[in-house]
This record gives sequence, C-alpha cells and structure tokens, in this order.
Amino acid sequence: MIRKATPRGYQPALPGIERKTLVYGERTLLTEFRMRKGSTLPLHAHPQEQTGYLVSGHVRLTVGRRTVDARPGDSWSIPGGTQHRAAILEDSVAVEVFSPVRKDYLPRR
Repeated sequence: MIRKATPRGYQPALPGIERKTLVYGERTLLTEFRMRKGSTLPLHAHPQEQTGYLVSGHVRLTVGRRTVDARPGDSWSIPGGTQHRAAILEDSVAVEVFSPVRKDYLPRR
C-alpha cells in the first residue's frame, strides 16, 4: 500500500488529540498523532506493541514505572499489555507503529 500525503483523514481520539492512520499491512499499522499542549493520554494498555517517534513538540511519557520527557528525535517501544500514558507539554506530532494491526484504527470505508 502506498498513500500520498493529504491534510484530510484525521479523527478525534481524545480532547486535544487527533490521529490519522497513514498506511497498514497484514501485521503493522502506521499512525500519526497531532496533540495540543495541555492534553493528556490517560493511563491505558492494549495488546499491540507500540513503537513511536516524536517528530515535533515535547511529551512526558510514562511507560510502566518509568517517566521520561521526549523531545523531537526521541523514540520508544512499548510492549503489548504495558500500562502507559502521556502528558502533552507543547503542541506535538508523533508517528507510531502498532503490531499486530489495531483494527479500531483502520480507516472507515
């Protein structure tokens, strides 16, 4: 699958956070998140492994018992089933891969 960039397709995820599935295959799904300063991703877990990269902004990420301030260029990998959360300290953009595919993130047809 190849998709060209477009400003359309963002879906609200949580207040101040929107997501867009960029591409997906049989085993992985690539998503872009745009997050506004002051928004939060509450503590949660899901069965998919989640690997991310902070494109811009500043995020305080907690994975399990470890908390780090992520800045542009920083990356992470969160094992499936691991509790995690994020506080958005500046307007931010992150790109993340989920494996296996998150069916709830598949584009609506």
